[in-house]
Amino acid sequence: MGRKKDRQGLTVVVTGASSGFGKGIAEQLAADGANVVLAARRTGLIEELAAELGDRALAVTTDVSKQEEVARLMAAAESRFGKVDVWINNAGLGIMGSFTDVPLDDMLRLVDINLKGMVYGSHCALRHFKENRSGTLINMSSFISSVPLPFGAVYCATKYGIAGLTAGLHLEMEMEGWKDIHVCMVHPWVTDTPWPEHSGNYSGHEITLGPVDAPETVIAAVIDLIDRPQESVEIGIKSKAAIVSKQMMPHITEKLNGALLLEMLKAAPIAKNTSGSIHSPRPEGIAVSGNMRNRLKQQLRKGKQH
Repeated sequence: MGRKKDRQGLTVVVTGASSGFGKGIAEQLAADGANVVLAARRTGLIEELAAELGDRALAVTTDVSKQEEVARLMAAAESRFGKVDVWINNAGLGIMGSFTDVPLDDMLRLVDINLKGMVYGSHCALRHFKENRSGTLINMSSFISSVPLPFGAVYCATKYGIAGLTAGLHLEMEMEGWKDIHVCMVHPWVTDTPWPEHSGNYSGHEITLGPVDAPETVIAAVIDLIDRPQESVEIGIKSKAAIVSKQMMPHITEKLNGALLLEMLKAAPIAKNTSGSIHSPRPEGIAVSGNMRNRLKQQLRKGKQH
């Protein structure tokens, strides 16, 4: 993390706050003195986190795929802290597997969470910011909004959608003359969070991808946007390199990345099909960091032995 800053009086809504990026962002902002509104479906986890963070934290059970629950989240934040200064749309899930093997219900539910949830949060936040004439919206996208990967086509589609939505909103705020309303987007590389534990998986193997970045890098970059808003930020050298490679050699980059992904999936241990947290949240995967780095190391050691 970067140096501690005084954020007294700043109110930040963070969706997907029960683990991963969201939890880490909330913890750091609270340590800096900000008011944090924790949103997630896992009520017990965000209430426990709010208790740890103290009086400046509020837990609001929220399914971002439901418009009324996102509206209730904003109302709760306003009621407790007066107004919202920053809204971070972080909640999101994934699905791995051949497109025709993944149940349609799972894929459509993923669109509801990842894309429609982003629309609901962005709409709610920007209406509030216009009323208060200032605010910062930060939407979590991914490097795969520029570099598509196979066996996750709908996940890619949602990230492409988020990138288009956010870019359009950024330009819209500029053209409407809202100098103090900022719309930002972040594109992390594959990061070691509990994302695999919560993702739908119909690949036949554990989700073990790499090389992975540390979540702290992404958390620091997201928080930095509060102080220095930018339209779009690629986080980490691997993300930047992949995007540049795609621009210079689009077909080769897509083919190589796809082949690498398929090779890693096939090398991972066998796993049963699961919808993960797509339809209802799973209890595991509660930390900021995941276990993907350790699994990848074990997988590489086994490969060398053979």
